[in-house]
Amino acid sequence: MRPEILFPLFEPVTTIAGVGPRIAGLIGRVAGPRKIDLCLKLPTGLVDRRFAPPVSEAPDGRIATFTLLVEAHNPPPPRTRLPYKVRCRDDTGTLELVFFNARADYLASALPVGETRVVSGLVEWYRSTPQIAHPDVIERPERWTPAMAVEPVYPSTQGLGPRIYRRAVDSALDAAPEPPEWQSPSVLAREAWPAFREALYSAHRPEDAAGVLAGHPARRRLAYDELLASQLAMALVRHHQRRSAARPYPLGGTAFGAVETHLPFALTGAQRRSLAEIGGDLASGQRMMRLLQGDVGSGKTVVAALAAAAAHDAGGQAAIMAPTEILAQQHFETLSALLAPAGMEVGLLTGRGRAGPRRTTLAALASGALPVAVGTHALFQEAVSFADLRLAVIDEQHRFGVEQRLALTDKGRDVHTLAMTATPIPRTLLMTAYGDLDTSRLDEKPPGRKPVETRVLRMAQIERVVERIRVAMDDGRRAYWVCPLVEESDKTDAAAAEARFEALQPAFGDRVALIHGRMGTDRKTLAMKAFTEGTASLLVATTVIEVGVDVPAADIMVIEQAERFGLAQLHQLRGRIGRGGQTAACLLLYGEPLGDAAEKRLRLLRETDDGFRIAEADLELRGAGELLGTRQSGLPDFRVADLDEHGDMLRMARDEARLIVDRDPSLSGPRSDALRILLYLFERDAGVRLLRSG
Repeated sequence: MRPEILFPLFEPVTTIAGVGPRIAGLIGRVAGPRKIDLCLKLPTGLVDRRFAPPVSEAPDGRIATFTLLVEAHNPPPPRTRLPYKVRCRDDTGTLELVFFNARADYLASALPVGETRVVSGLVEWYRSTPQIAHPDVIERPERWTPAMAVEPVYPSTQGLGPRIYRRAVDSALDAAPEPPEWQSPSVLAREAWPAFREALYSAHRPEDAAGVLAGHPARRRLAYDELLASQLAMALVRHHQRRSAARPYPLGGTAFGAVETHLPFALTGAQRRSLAEIGGDLASGQRMMRLLQGDVGSGKTVVAALAAAAAHDAGGQAAIMAPTEILAQQHFETLSALLAPAGMEVGLLTGRGRAGPRRTTLAALASGALPVAVGTHALFQEAVSFADLRLAVIDEQHRFGVEQRLALTDKGRDVHTLAMTATPIPRTLLMTAYGDLDTSRLDEKPPGRKPVETRVLRMAQIERVVERIRVAMDDGRRAYWVCPLVEESDKTDAAAAEARFEALQPAFGDRVALIHGRMGTDRKTLAMKAFTEGTASLLVATTVIEVGVDVPAADIMVIEQAERFGLAQLHQLRGRIGRGGQTAACLLLYGEPLGDAAEKRLRLLRETDDGFRIAEADLELRGAGELLGTRQSGLPDFRVADLDEHGDMLRMARDEARLIVDRDPSLSGPRSDALRILLYLFERDAGVRLLRSG
């Protein structure tokens, strides 16, 4: 249960006076539906209205505040587009307030002739007279306070006025409790940080421009709170997963030997090193929690197959979870071939498929007759049960959250976890995203794999590219054509792919196929089958082919408007070709003009195919915030902390979290109540749930 002290903060914004369903919907777009969301959405800027000169000294182009006597209203003549003007003055001169498309009744009420008002806005001089068009502030002098002159600026959305939003924030702040202190006294003293509630108020009510900077003590305090909550949750998950003794088993049994012996290639040194690390975990008597980082084409699936064979040798089962149906289908086919020499059958479970085969697969898993299941999120649904799940392999780990990982491992007793990612993660981010996991790296390519020849061309050269593809296809080669990322929407990406497909059809006829995320499973399967078998030689696609798609015969890739893609994503896409031992070519088409950052990305891709070097460069170019953003949704979604600005506190938070868990793993000591409040406040529920389960 959420601690009672936090109840007021987690109330919906509709409990705020003056916030009905319409305003609540708009606030939800900017911050979220609850008061806590308003509290954790900090201002992005500041408007300082403390400059209050006499009218005669009003400077052009600057925000200023005046106390004015309203002298006269001058509405425009009927049926003209002239503005409505209100003449005001102080002891030193006259100033005009200018309104376009104004309602006369509103202005008569807001600015009554003969009364005094405080007015603030941007001063502009016109024909020797200072003017303010649509003042930001019109207030009675008795209501105006010095605190109102420093105005925080928040993100906005159409229809939501800044004053309404700020009033809602003020109400949410008033609901914030004074919780018991969860930070250690030594940290607070060393950093000179305020208490939590004071920090919250200070961050939302800055006294000057420094108050909205990431380095302000109030903001650093709140950012560190969030980082500590994140690291503490991961430390608790790690402790929980390792706490109970797991049934140890070695690598190297009958099935393992059969799979390894029948591999059509020798394992790389990196694969052997990673398998030794996995073998050490499995034999240790503790639950494995390992992340296998592998550059594209480095052979992660082979390592997963051998780990699954070891689980089978121990009398248990393995589950391999992938984020998309295409990737699950690809793993199903690859693992079926790899595990066949050991007589191990593989089942496939996705969100679609016929009811009859699905029932058969579920029954075989429940009875233990099926040693390996491959699937999407469907694997951790309630209807799926295993006789003895020993190993959970989670591919493209960054697409899944900790909760989803736990939902799969909860299907068995003392389940070992092997998370995999083809997106090399910079070492600086590993502790943020995967602080609960040990890490292995596949940093070698299989023998015989040649580097992909990468060329950068202008979009204007597209006709030459089409001709080159035609010659290659006539020679029996196969190619991908990846369409641009229009915006964060499957719909627009699909439209771009469909348009390119239609443009290429006159040149290639039925030799070109199309695949994108909005197509039905059957159409996607048919398109991939045609391309894999060679009846189609050109596959037009969106980034749905980014990971896992493995067609060894494909050795050409065209990426249209490559400047719109991130470095890591371009590297992932390029990794889909050159898997058959032949020399492959990647053509990066860019639109003009090309910005500096995009030029650096494309140049680096031309220079190297080292995914780990590319990942570090991507971090440098884009910053941690974007790398940990929405497109990699399993990574922590920080609301206050900004890793580009607050990354220096990350190791501090990790060390503090581990110290807390080492000393008090059940959070039952003197700080326990405060730390539980911290976990609930930042909604690190996985950690809290493990505490509750003991």
